[in-house]
Amino acid sequence: MNQIALPLDWPVADEEEDFLISDANRIAFDHLKRWSLWPVPVTLLTGPRKSGRSLLGRIFVRKTGGRLFDDAERHDEETLFHAWNEALARRKPLLMIADLSPPGWDIRLPDLRSRLTATPHILIHDPDEELAGHLVLKLLADRGVIVPPDVSEFLVPRIERSYVAVQQVVDALDRAMMSYNRTMSVALIRRVLGEAGLIKRAKYRA
Repeated sequence: MNQIALPLDWPVADEEEDFLISDANRIAFDHLKRWSLWPVPVTLLTGPRKSGRSLLGRIFVRKTGGRLFDDAERHDEETLFHAWNEALARRKPLLMIADLSPPGWDIRLPDLRSRLTATPHILIHDPDEELAGHLVLKLLADRGVIVPPDVSEFLVPRIERSYVAVQQVVDALDRAMMSYNRTMSVALIRRVLGEAGLIKRAKYRA
């Protein structure tokens, strides 16, 4: 099964087989995989920061030979307009990545605005419980921290569903393991994440 991983700051993955996929990002992944069926050879991808959208874009370009504009809303609008036209003329795929889609992305150039209105838009959602859990386990394993099954079952339902929160949890637990030189346990997670305010306290007391 193809999998796509959403990277955090450390380590930097850049291969498709490193990736994890769930319902939070499956539609985006499948859309990019079927780029030859797009109604126009351009797509706009949005999603939360740290959601793996940039890495997904790099992999897409490597596989298709297309073009990528990451943080597209920070690029010159004339440049984006000409890139859109060039993609249509050459039938080479173009992927734009932005924080928001129009109208949330304020576009002043009318010709670019009209083209983006006709451009397919795909979204990476906040991580579901499945993806958040796999991300925590994989990223800790990448740092040499093995999480026992009972610890994973305790942790995953109690952390915030965001990519930033996943990174914060991984960083906090990694620092704790280096500082305390102890085996990962529920007690350690209670202490470390409770002190850092990274665990939902109502469930944390349960």
